[in-house]
Formats: sequence, C-alpha cells, structure tokens
Amino acid sequence: MTSAAMPTPEASAPANSFSRLIGALFSPKPTFASIASRPTWILPLVLISIFGCATTYLYGQRVGWRAFIQKQIEASPRTQSMPEDQKERVIDQQTKFAPIFGYGGTIVFAFGGAALVAAVFLLAFNVASGTKLQFKTALAIVAYAWVPLIVSQVLGMIILFIKDPATIDIQNLIASNAGAFLSEDSPKWMQSLCGSLDVFSLWSMALMGVGFGATNPKKLPFGKAFGTVIGVWLVYVIVKVGLAAAFS
Repeated sequence: MTSAAMPTPEASAPANSFSRLIGALFSPKPTFASIASRPTWILPLVLISIFGCATTYLYGQRVGWRAFIQKQIEASPRTQSMPEDQKERVIDQQTKFAPIFGYGGTIVFAFGGAALVAAVFLLAFNVASGTKLQFKTALAIVAYAWVPLIVSQVLGMIILFIKDPATIDIQNLIASNAGAFLSEDSPKWMQSLCGSLDVFSLWSMALMGVGFGATNPKKLPFGKAFGTVIGVWLVYVIVKVGLAAAFS
C-alpha cells in the first residue's frame, strides 16, 4: 500500500529585516510575500546610505575629487572659453564641496529617491491595475528591491581598494552598464541610453515585479506587475535620453 504523497512546504518567509535582505536576493517570492503582508523599509535604505557614503569617502582617499572635477569642467561646452585661472578657481571650489554633495546626495537618493519611486509605482498600479496599494507597502517593496544596489556598492568599494586609482571612473566603478564601454566622445544621448541598461537596475526591476505581484497574486501576476514596472522605466529612459539630447 502506497503512502500518500506529502505536500512540499513552501520556503518560510524571512521573519526580520536582516533575513529579508538575504531573502530578497536568493528567495524573493516568499520574502516579498512577507514584505507585502508586513511592510518594513528602513534597513535597506540605511545600508544603501552607509555604503554609499563609504564609497564617497574611499574615492576621496584613494583617487581624489580634483581629477574628476577637472575632467568634468574640461568636457563642458560652457567652460571652453573660460580663462585658465578662472577654471582653476572653479575646480578648487567644486573640489572642496564635492565630498559634501557626495554624502548628502547619497542619503537624499536613498530615502527621497525610494519615496519618489514608490509614489510613482503606487499611482501606476492603483490606476492601471485597480489595486489598492498603500504607500508604506510600495515603499517597502522598492526598498528591498534595491538590495542589489548594496551588492554593487560593496563591489565598488572592493574595486577602489584593488584597482589602480588612475584608471578608476567613479561613474562606472564596476562597468555594470553598456555605457561603460562607450568612448568618452560618444553623444550624450547615447551615453544616457546605454547607461540605463544596467545589470543591477534590471535586477531591481525584476524584484519589483515579484514584490508588487505579491501584493495581489490573483489580480496582479508577476508578468503583469513586471510589465508595468518596465513600462514606467521606459518612460523614464525616454525622458532622460531626450533631455540629454536636447541639452548636449
């Protein structure tokens, strides 16, 4: 007599914020189901801020901001006719404030950027899909979908330690997007477009598809959720590339 087959238990959902960090990367479906039922968002955004500030500090120590600022000034059409002594004063001034903007920009991006993205997707899903998402849930999904950014930050810090400082490009620390392989004289719109094709950004969007799909699996399956995420991203890329073309 054969025994009845026992059902395979689903992977247990992470119980706390730290385990959710790992779960978002390696078992996203139960993790985001847990996040959708009990939203939390602070830890990943705090870690993104900490690692971002650490990257800013290491870049200043290992490479220095002056070379980066000088490169930006020389490449700007607005400064081509500027006298050399005036350029030097501008470079000195911007070099002084670059770390401050680096630290502040990292924190603003982590919390303000996540809130903005959550608000956009809250509107997109509630209007387009008829869901009844709350802002806290959308923010939690975005925050944990950004965990791949922490991975990229850690890899970036490792590169800052092991790579020749003269060859480091702060805008493409780990060459994770197609823009890293373009020449410096490529059109700005092309750099903007190729820079959007980033491995970690695509990874995060896939996690957002899983996350928003977990809020209402019957009404919002993964395919529909991911399609909405990609649609919003495409609008963003089109606007960004258009602005780059218009002002270059």
